[in-house]
Amino acid sequence: MVNNTTHHYISFFYLVGIPGLEDFHCFISIPVCFLFVLTLLGNSIIIATVKLEPSLHQPMYFFLCMLAMTDMLLTCSTALKMLGIFWFNEHWIEFDVCLTQMYFIHTLCIFESAILVAMAFDRFVAICIPLHYSTILTTSMVIKLGFVGLSRALFMALPCPFLIKSLPYYTSYIINHAYCEHMAVVKLASANTLVSRAYGISVALSVILLDLWLIATSYVKILQAVFRLSSQNARSKALGTCAAHVCTILAFYTPGLFSFLTHRIGKNVSPSVHIILSTLYLLVPPTVNPLVYGIKTKQIRDRVLSLFSHLKITEY
Repeated sequence: MVNNTTHHYISFFYLVGIPGLEDFHCFISIPVCFLFVLTLLGNSIIIATVKLEPSLHQPMYFFLCMLAMTDMLLTCSTALKMLGIFWFNEHWIEFDVCLTQMYFIHTLCIFESAILVAMAFDRFVAICIPLHYSTILTTSMVIKLGFVGLSRALFMALPCPFLIKSLPYYTSYIINHAYCEHMAVVKLASANTLVSRAYGISVALSVILLDLWLIATSYVKILQAVFRLSSQNARSKALGTCAAHVCTILAFYTPGLFSFLTHRIGKNVSPSVHIILSTLYLLVPPTVNPLVYGIKTKQIRDRVLSLFSHLKITEY
C-alpha cells in the first residue's frame, strides 16, 4: 500500500469548459458575451431609472434594484471565467479561487430566490391589504427583508467550501464544467463525499421548496382577493401588477429545476447538455429580468423611453 504521506494535495483545478464541444468554444462565447453585456446594460438601466425617477421610490422597485444588482454580480461571477476559457484558453483556476467562485455563485442564487419571495410578499400586501401597504412595507422593512435574505444565503452556502476544503484532493483535478459547480468539485475528492453531497442537495431542496411554497401561498391569497373584485377592469389591473414578477419567477426557477433534475435523474443525458443547462440557468434569467420589467412596468418603460428620446434631441 502506498502511504498517504506520499500524496500531494493539488492546488489548481482544470476547467474543461463544455466537454465534447471544445472545438466550438469560440462560437459558444458569442452568445455568452452577448448575454453578459446585455445583463450589465439592462440591469444598470433599471437601477439608474429607479434612482432618477422619484415616483419609483417604492418598495417594489427597491426590491427590483436588489434583484438587478444580484443579477449583475451573478453574471460576473460566472461569465468572466467562462469567457477566459473560451477566448484565451485560461482553463486553470486556483483551488481557493475555485471555492470562492462556487461560494459566490451559490450565495447569489439563494439570495435571488429570497428577493423573489420578498417581491411576492410585496404584491400580496399591495393587493390583499392595500390600506396598510405604506405602514407594513416601510423602507426599514425593505432593508430588513433584504438583510435577512442575504444573511440566509451567506450562512447556508458557507459550509460548502469548508466541507470541500476538508476533503483530500490528490490526483483528480479536471472539472468537466465551465465554472466551479459544487457537485462537480465534490466528485473529484479522493474520499467519501456523502456529507458534502447530502448538504448540497439538502440546501438546494430546502431553498427551492420553502421559497416556492411561500411564493405559491402569496399568489393563492392574491388570486382569492382579485376574484372577489366586482370590476373586470380592477381584476385585470391587479393581475397586471404581478405579470412581471410571475415572468421573473418562471425565468429563474424553471431552468434551475430542469437543470437540477437532469443532473441527478437524467443519467443518459450527455455532460455537455448538463453544463449548457446549468450555464443557461445562471446567464439567462439575469438577462431576461430587466427586459421583462422594462416591458411590463409602465413607469420604467416610460422613463427609459423619455431618457432615450432626450438623448436623441441632445444629439441633434
